[in-house]
Amino acid sequence: MGIVTADIAVSLDGFAAGPNQSLEHPLGEHGVERLHTWMFEYADAHAEEIAAITAAGAYVMGRNMFGPVRGDWPAEGDRFGDWRGWWGDDPPYHAPVFVLTHYEREPLTMAGGTRFEFVTDGIHAATDRARAAAGDADVAIAGGAETLNQALWAGIVDELRLHVAPLTLGAGERVFDRVPSLRLELLRSRVTPEVAHLTYRVLR
Repeated sequence: MGIVTADIAVSLDGFAAGPNQSLEHPLGEHGVERLHTWMFEYADAHAEEIAAITAAGAYVMGRNMFGPVRGDWPAEGDRFGDWRGWWGDDPPYHAPVFVLTHYEREPLTMAGGTRFEFVTDGIHAATDRARAAAGDADVAIAGGAETLNQALWAGIVDELRLHVAPLTLGAGERVFDRVPSLRLELLRSRVTPEVAHLTYRVLR
C-alpha cells in the first residue's frame, strides 16, 4: 500500500491562498499567483517536483479547490450549473479525485482518466475511498489549505511537501492554522531562486 502525501505551495508567512477567492481570482487576491511561478514559468527546472505531484493513484481535495461555487450545487442553467472544475475537459490528475463537500452531487467523469467523486462524510471517508481506488499507489491530499489542515489534524498525512516561494502575502488561508503540534523529519530539500522544495515525514 502506498502512503498519503500532500503538496502545497506556500508563502514565507505560511499562506497558500490569498483573501477574497472568486471566479476572477481563483487563488485569492494580493498577487497569490506568484506562489506558482516556479511551476508554470520555470517548469523544466522543477520537472521532478511537478511529476511527483501528479504521480498519485488517487486524490483528495476540498470543495473550494474544485471551484468557486459555495452552498448547494446550482441547478442546470445557472451560471455555475455545469461547473466541472478549473482545468477544462482534461484535468491534470488522470485518476479518481474525491472532493469534500456538504452537498451531494453525481460523479463527473472527465477526459484522460480523471473522475471527480463528491464525498459528504468527511476527510476520513474521502481518504479511505481514495486508498481503495489507488491500490498500491500513493494517495495525495491535493489542497487547498483548509483540506490539508484537516488531514494534518486527523493524522492522515505521511509525507508533507512544502514548496516555499520567496514572498509574503499577509492574509489569506494559512497552512497549519489550528493544527496541533507536529513532529516533522526532513527527508529532502532543494532550493532554487524561485522556490524551496522541502519534503518532510510526519512523525506519529
